[in-house]
Amino acid sequence: MKRERLESKDRLSDLPDCILLLILSFLPSERAVQTCILSPRWNHLWKHLPTLRLNSFNFKYFKDFTPLVTQLLSLRDNSTALHTLTFYRDGGVQPRLLKRVINYGISHNVQHLDIYVSYNIQNFPPTLFSSHTLKSLKILHPNFYSIRELFPYSLNLPSLTELHLHAFAFPVGDDGRAEPFSALHKLNTLIIDNCHVDNLCILSTSLVRLTIVTSDNPPDDCCEIELSTPNLCIFSFIGCPFHKLYGRKSNLSSIEHIDIDLSLMLDSAKYSVFLLNFLVELVNVKSITVSSLTLQVLSLVPDLFKVHLPSLCNLKSLKVKKKQSSFIPDLLVEFLLKNSPSTKVDIID
Repeated sequence: MKRERLESKDRLSDLPDCILLLILSFLPSERAVQTCILSPRWNHLWKHLPTLRLNSFNFKYFKDFTPLVTQLLSLRDNSTALHTLTFYRDGGVQPRLLKRVINYGISHNVQHLDIYVSYNIQNFPPTLFSSHTLKSLKILHPNFYSIRELFPYSLNLPSLTELHLHAFAFPVGDDGRAEPFSALHKLNTLIIDNCHVDNLCILSTSLVRLTIVTSDNPPDDCCEIELSTPNLCIFSFIGCPFHKLYGRKSNLSSIEHIDIDLSLMLDSAKYSVFLLNFLVELVNVKSITVSSLTLQVLSLVPDLFKVHLPSLCNLKSLKVKKKQSSFIPDLLVEFLLKNSPSTKVDIID
């Protein structure tokens, strides 16, 4: 009998609130709310959640999603600070609902905000770009081929350390250049995903990690990305080689690890020299990961093996990712190892 009483005891409910709230934070918010039926112990626990995960993917009908969000925000304990807020909607969303969700997060000192909606930037409240508590911000558009939304000219996000943008266009100044991140003095990690880029300058003394993902739509003119990032350590470039990458006053000397995964296009030869010129500036890089297609793009540089490559002398590791239906040009591997013949080489399937 004693053993049966021990087995029937609700040990989960005996855990302190902080542990239970941590567990509930990993659930979609509507699931967390449903725990209120378990016992009086759980009745109001969800109202103190530091994390809200609002995802319309979990609902069969969108008409059921909107009232849930509205009610949840109304009933949640307003004295509880909000650490993380995610709002996912695959498709259109009522501007009033989007503004309410974002304003709620900002007014409750949210630190991590993740928005995935078919958006019009005009429907984003100005408070989003003037939060003093926001540490990471991710804004993604579900439509890969959507018209790029214009990124705001000015930002006042003094605490922001991570920024992930998808399907934006960056406004240019009178000099024809865009410098959208220069006011983010604590920015550590930046991901630019399928954004429209003309002449972009990434100006940041705090940036350590940078990832650029491009589409396969060739631009009308040559696109330039200038990196004025003296503390950049890890750099990744994924997509088509349409962009001329270069550093201001050898600002690429801080890069130690790069990952380049280029797509092989019919006009890749036109842009292949951009890749070579970028490699020339990597004087202190220690590890490189490239795809086999990237090596094939590099092989299109005219008279490549006559080129003197002064960089890559500190290279310790070279990893080549073999893409399906592609080959690895051995001579290209030797070319990259010209100044560091003892580098360890790994072929990754």
